[in-house]
Amino acid sequence: MGLSASPRRQSALTPFLIPCCVNPSKLLCLQLNAPQFSSSRDRSVRTDQPRPAASSASSPRSPVKAAAGQVSVDGRSPPFDGMPPARRKRAKKAPAPRGGGGGGGIDALPDAVLSHTLGFLPSHEAVRTSVLARRWRYLWRSAAALRIIRDHPWEKNPVPPVKSLKEFVDHLLLLRGGSALDACEISLADFDDDDVPHINLWIRHVLMSSVRVLTVLVCRDRSPDPQPWFQLQHLPPISHHLTRLKLWHVWLNDSFLDFSGCTVLEDLEIDSCYLASADAIRSPSIRRLRISSSCLLGQSFRNRICTPNLVSLRLEVGYNNRAPVLERMPSLVEAIVTMSSEIDYCYSSNSGECDYENCESCYEIEGDSSSCVVLQGLSEAKNLALISDVDVFIFRRDLKRCPTFSKLKTLLLNEYWCVPADFSALACILEHSPVLAKLTLQLFCKGSKGKIEMKGSPDPMNRSPAISEHLQIVEVQCDVVDERVLNVLKFLNALNIRSYNTGFTFEE
Repeated sequence: MGLSASPRRQSALTPFLIPCCVNPSKLLCLQLNAPQFSSSRDRSVRTDQPRPAASSASSPRSPVKAAAGQVSVDGRSPPFDGMPPARRKRAKKAPAPRGGGGGGGIDALPDAVLSHTLGFLPSHEAVRTSVLARRWRYLWRSAAALRIIRDHPWEKNPVPPVKSLKEFVDHLLLLRGGSALDACEISLADFDDDDVPHINLWIRHVLMSSVRVLTVLVCRDRSPDPQPWFQLQHLPPISHHLTRLKLWHVWLNDSFLDFSGCTVLEDLEIDSCYLASADAIRSPSIRRLRISSSCLLGQSFRNRICTPNLVSLRLEVGYNNRAPVLERMPSLVEAIVTMSSEIDYCYSSNSGECDYENCESCYEIEGDSSSCVVLQGLSEAKNLALISDVDVFIFRRDLKRCPTFSKLKTLLLNEYWCVPADFSALACILEHSPVLAKLTLQLFCKGSKGKIEMKGSPDPMNRSPAISEHLQIVEVQCDVVDERVLNVLKFLNALNIRSYNTGFTFEE
């Protein structure tokens, strides 16, 4: 019997033409409503004639019965919902949540939540979710974040990761179109020179996609090339949406460090980057800036930091760097500056102004002037921490032109400020801090905080004119009270500062 059978015959074959992928409960309902036959002779009977009652013992068991439970196919027994025939009604489905798939668990969440969740996955994993269900097919296109990440693969595959990512990322960005991004991370463990233009193109595309947070970490660890940094294009970044930027292992130039085109950029973090060919960092909008000690700054010249609206600064000047020139920061609230430079160091003078006029450490430095290098830009801070190796002269040189710290409330200093033994550096900065309320001295501590703490306060009846009239607390931290620490305590005692909470006293 072929497909050309009569309409009556086709109706009779209906139960046997149902695909096996149909839901078993739906299949059961179709069989309950379809005519049933016990032999080939009965197939000629009209479908509208009443059927005799079939014995449950003689009737063959339906292949759907096992899937549907204890339900027979004679049309009389209660269906799978257990309701009597007189009260049988189609059950109403609960309305699916807006944007949801109508199921339980994660499918009940709206599309916006799923798109946000996909943003936490690496992009190649987010795209793989398209095979989960029809609803998931295109959700990855609207993911809130892109994470183009490839770690060190060369132990198993000698091909650099960018080569294997090019086609995928190109299609990813193309199919996303202009969808806005909350965040994007481009983290690549290795690259070749011919990959540089392609990666720069990705960065430009992301900036045009209204990204708010951008992280770029591209390094070349295995290359014998002495320049492991990734070189950004000599074009200024332009974005009216970018608020936070993190740069790691990147070669920075003057064009890219001109952030005047990023009108809402507030956070800038620069770690392990090359700035030795850039004159300045310029931004009218940056409020928080961090430069790590692993960055390479200028050596024959001083970089300049021009960020007039800066609120928070963390500057670490490493061994092979010169301290940058800090321009005025009238909105500065807090700053932590650490100096460990071996270039701002002179064997002949600890003040940076030796008698040898051709000294490369003290003179012949492009960008130097008769004004302060660091302290002038920090003079309007409210909270300040100044840490330096003893041999670095930059702070002592600035103290010869010491500005007034007119807003400074809290000050943290290390042992650098207590050398030489006359405490001239410490006395100078205290004298130029008229509203200082708290002074903390961390003396010869191996960790971030000393094992021993001593607190004191000025004698209210005999306050020294060399310190602020607002000074209330002086805290001394150290690992051990040795002769060097005792000398500092004696200096504080000369300023009529007494201890009150430890077994040690400033008089001792």
